[in-house]
Amino acid sequence: MMTGCWTRRTALAAGLGMVVAFGSGLSVSAEMLDVEKDELKFGFIKLTDMAPLAIAYEKGYFEDEGLFVTLEPQANWKVLLDRVITGELDGAHMLAGQPLAATIGFGTKAHIVTPFSMDLNGNGITVSNEVWEMMKPHIPMQADGKPVHPIRADALKHVVDQFKADGKPFKMGMVFPVSTHNYELRYWLASGAIHPGFYSRTDVSGQIQADALLSVTPPPQMPATLEAGTIHGYCVGEPWNQQAVFKGIGVPVITDYQIWKNNPEKVFGLTKAFTEENPNTTIALTKALIRAAKWLDENNNANRMEAVEILARSEYVGADAEVIANSMTGTFEFEKGDKREIPDFNVFYRYFATYPYYSDAVWYLTQMRRWGQIAEHKDDAWYDEVARSVYRPDLYLKAARMLVEEGHVEEADFPWETDGYREPTPAADIIDGIPYDGRTPNAYIDSLPIGLKSNQTVEGGDVIGG
Repeated sequence: MMTGCWTRRTALAAGLGMVVAFGSGLSVSAEMLDVEKDELKFGFIKLTDMAPLAIAYEKGYFEDEGLFVTLEPQANWKVLLDRVITGELDGAHMLAGQPLAATIGFGTKAHIVTPFSMDLNGNGITVSNEVWEMMKPHIPMQADGKPVHPIRADALKHVVDQFKADGKPFKMGMVFPVSTHNYELRYWLASGAIHPGFYSRTDVSGQIQADALLSVTPPPQMPATLEAGTIHGYCVGEPWNQQAVFKGIGVPVITDYQIWKNNPEKVFGLTKAFTEENPNTTIALTKALIRAAKWLDENNNANRMEAVEILARSEYVGADAEVIANSMTGTFEFEKGDKREIPDFNVFYRYFATYPYYSDAVWYLTQMRRWGQIAEHKDDAWYDEVARSVYRPDLYLKAARMLVEEGHVEEADFPWETDGYREPTPAADIIDGIPYDGRTPNAYIDSLPIGLKSNQTVEGGDVIGG
């Protein structure tokens, strides 16, 4: 289903734009950008973290910038990316790994950029009821009989080893080969000595030497695929972990916030050509998205229930509001009845969440290299160069500066003085206790016990190099 703005567009086309805008209570900047393209179609996948797009549309922030936007759900991540590349979509809610992978030529080759990071956190890992029962004897319990969190993959290793002893494959789902979900699931598994498998130039299954076999399942299909027994667990964004709880078919065991505190998640992606041909349009849409992100987090998440009602509509996520609210309003339910406070499960604005940090891009590239999607060693300068070619904080800060001058946001909301790299993530904030510094990617890759090291490659089924 498409969502459009035809009534308002007709009014503006008739020369009544300022009257309609002020009459509707929407703010219109006297310095409105002269956008090159005012009718835009943006794609998204039915996940709660598409929220900035829905809110920018519903609250009139796109219109405030003179943009008439249609939002269109896409069947899967590949279709979404392909349609941005061909120009059928002007931009889209993307997996953070997609612009990077496309730009370096892993999969479809195209130069995709992002001026806006959509959120932090928002994913979880769920296992079937059968697997959960097998894990529980290996999980420490609190005095009230509930599991100690975070639940480590060590508990799952006993299950994977049992499957292997019984001659059965242990299968898990993730949403796309270059998704955050793939890398987070791999990170968690590897932290518990479960090998998630390598990629090679000739084998893109990602299952070389794997203890757990990971494969792609589109997000909305995860619960049904788990219920059918096709997979034994999955990593996905909301609301599809909470859906498993409500349906009674599985148990979320860990959130990505617990794997890596305040990790980057989705981005808004556009072709480089679009940003060059439509520079003012790019700044204008970034302004609208920044305002939407602020609305989602402001006043201690006071707007979240309204956001939940919007996202529950069929044209957006199309899941029950109760299911969406379970994670979107500061809580997360694990085993049924075990609802815990996780106020930062979804972050859209605070902690400079919308700034496209180079260090976020570099982390994704290190994981591509770790598992063989980047086949050969690259020096540290290469990681920085790729990050700078895809992540565009320069465009972001232009949009932010205009919003500050217009009075929509505060000066303190943005990291004006950053060099584009976050401070190193401390060991305490990552599940395996290994710190991350985006300025030294090869040292980080070499510090990870499981995965390719600097001088290693995968040839056939073997890792070559010492």
